[in-house]
Amino acid sequence: MKIIIANIKDALQILTLQKLAYQSEALIYNDYNIPPLTQTLDQIKKEFDNKVFFKIVSGNDIIGSVRANVDNRSCFIGRLIVHPKWRGQGLGTQLMAKVESYFTDVKRFELFTGIKSQGNIRLYRRLGYIPFKKLEINEAVCLIYMEKYEV
Repeated sequence: MKIIIANIKDALQILTLQKLAYQSEALIYNDYNIPPLTQTLDQIKKEFDNKVFFKIVSGNDIIGSVRANVDNRSCFIGRLIVHPKWRGQGLGTQLMAKVESYFTDVKRFELFTGIKSQGNIRLYRRLGYIPFKKLEINEAVCLIYMEKYEV
């Protein structure tokens, strides 16, 4: 297994993995219309214009991914995904470490997850992220924004 930068040719495989990985989130919220599940191939391809995508590869398969971009010395991390069969083996932690080691010129890292996504929140807290804001999307969904400052 290795973590490397993905390119636009990986977009379909990443999108397919994203839609599989986010089924568990959709179940938590009883909502299968969340943005990660409705994103199109054209939309994800556009993200390659301004985000760096990392992928974990096992053989020829992408089994994990995360994307990030920098704006004003902050790194915004999004859509950390790991194939359900590979969860619980530290791959999410490895992807986060890759992002943090790649973007060395930033002062802070920011991400968000759903308030009901307790596994995600535990992971991010363990990695040093602290909540700083909540945003209610609708009566069923509230996002928690978390940040980590470089020391």
